[in-house]
Amino acid sequence: MRRLAVTSVVWVMACGGGDGSTSASTSTGEGPSTGAEVTGTTTGTTSDPSGTTGEPTSTTGPTGTSSSTGDGTSTTGEPAGWRSELYPEDWTPAFTGPEGRYLHDFSYAGYRLAEVTPGSVLPAETIDAVRDHGADQTGASDATAALQAALDAAAAAGGAVVRLPAGLYRVDGRLTVSSSNTVIQGDGAEQSRLWFTAFSDMSYEAHLTFAGAPQLGVDVALTESGEERSRTITVADPSSLKVGDEIAIGWQISPAFVGEHAMTGTWQQFNDTWQPFFWRTVTAVDGVSGTLELDVPLRYPALVRDQASVRPVTGLLREVALMDVGVANAVGWEDAWSQDQVYAVAMIGVRDAWVSGVRSFVSPGAPAEGKGSGRHLQSGGLTIQRSARVTVAESTLELAQHRGDGGNGYLFEVMQSGEVLVRDCVARAGRHNFVQNWGFGATGIVWLRVHSSEGKAVALMGSEFGTVGLSEFHHSLATANLLDQSVVDDGWGAVNRLAWSSGAGHSATQSAVWNASGKGVVRSRQFGHGYVIGVGPQLAVETSLESPDAAGTAPEDWVEGPGQVEPLDPPSLYEDQLARRLGG
Repeated sequence: MRRLAVTSVVWVMACGGGDGSTSASTSTGEGPSTGAEVTGTTTGTTSDPSGTTGEPTSTTGPTGTSSSTGDGTSTTGEPAGWRSELYPEDWTPAFTGPEGRYLHDFSYAGYRLAEVTPGSVLPAETIDAVRDHGADQTGASDATAALQAALDAAAAAGGAVVRLPAGLYRVDGRLTVSSSNTVIQGDGAEQSRLWFTAFSDMSYEAHLTFAGAPQLGVDVALTESGEERSRTITVADPSSLKVGDEIAIGWQISPAFVGEHAMTGTWQQFNDTWQPFFWRTVTAVDGVSGTLELDVPLRYPALVRDQASVRPVTGLLREVALMDVGVANAVGWEDAWSQDQVYAVAMIGVRDAWVSGVRSFVSPGAPAEGKGSGRHLQSGGLTIQRSARVTVAESTLELAQHRGDGGNGYLFEVMQSGEVLVRDCVARAGRHNFVQNWGFGATGIVWLRVHSSEGKAVALMGSEFGTVGLSEFHHSLATANLLDQSVVDDGWGAVNRLAWSSGAGHSATQSAVWNASGKGVVRSRQFGHGYVIGVGPQLAVETSLESPDAAGTAPEDWVEGPGQVEPLDPPSLYEDQLARRLGG
């Protein structure tokens, strides 16, 4: 159990693992392998994982059809690709295909809803941590006090870029960013490096925390159930709300809600409590009708039956960022295993924030030889919690020491957050390299051109033997998320996790895998509708309802693409939807 931040709402964290984590095959070597090979027999819709024939096969699911300009070529002169039946050339966010299936508009993910490039506007003032506050850039002495003084100076100035010149900064304590408009910027991940050394009393904490303190205000009840894909809701009394307000939309995890998802006896942790599902901004208010217009559509029905309501949100950090730095926090092997869920970086309660150009490196505090040598991270990498409109770009996190159960080895983690874009990032040798974790309310997350490899779930500190750890939806009902144009060399899971992780149950619904490749496995058994569209010839796809982790997930998830020779068009669903929304 854990709390990462003190707010007016109790946010209890717990993450299981062990045999309940989604896994693929058994690893037999010491230390990280060079790639996860899928072995054994898969069930359901499967593309040939061996890649020996070059021709994927399909045992179930609809097949896409080829499209062209009429002469067999695209408008660029390249061979025409095929299009998903759910994404025709005239697609709009209102489009609905066979059996009521449809793809959400995922284009809202990212900093300022992806309408502004992260870092294009920075604070005018620059504070040099070395020149202005005497931070030691040699790694010989603790730089915590000097770095924190620079961050505090940025807060006093109303915002600033805190610059870290090239060097190694040893941080024996913890750093906290508690004010908006604070950007930490280095000279590059290979030049400006933060070396975090603490491990004692660090469970469920981060070495560097962008620490908003989200507070939820007075409840404003919905008078009509909110419809998925709608950008409007109707409330009883909108007088307390105005344009620009940040709000949370949520509802009670009622017995009826639990029952209709067949989760009675499984979902228990949050039962009979109000949970935020969507973080939104009010863009218009009609005081007569009580209608609120939202910046982002709803991703799931918000039912009056479940006491759906709006609550204003305050205490958020805005326009904060970490750019162009290296991070490491690996320590002694036994020290690493003495703590759970220790993160290098946390963003909690932020809006319109970004992380870019961050890369882990071999920690000077890791053992010189033996177990844990050459490792970068003690346990976790980056965690994003109770946040929205965040971009994580062009970053690499790898080589965790503690990959045991209890929530360890999560390299890129998102929990209870929405419209988060993780793009062009690499995660290697964690437990769950990319993961949605803990509670309800993970929605609109996009993983674009990410690469996951060498994930491994390790049971015992004394051994690096274990099962392949898949990137995955790890907790309850992650809704309308997208894995886009990515490489999966270990695996990706979206299943009913049953009683694991304090009763995670159905971990995903209405989420899509688009144009994925790699030599791992995609395991998609989502509640209601789920989608796997376009897979490489070596990527196994499992959707069978015969597996225990498919309980209550009928109908079988939609699969298109096995057997197609032409490329999927468009290559990136997110980028195509974004271009349509912005009029490109």
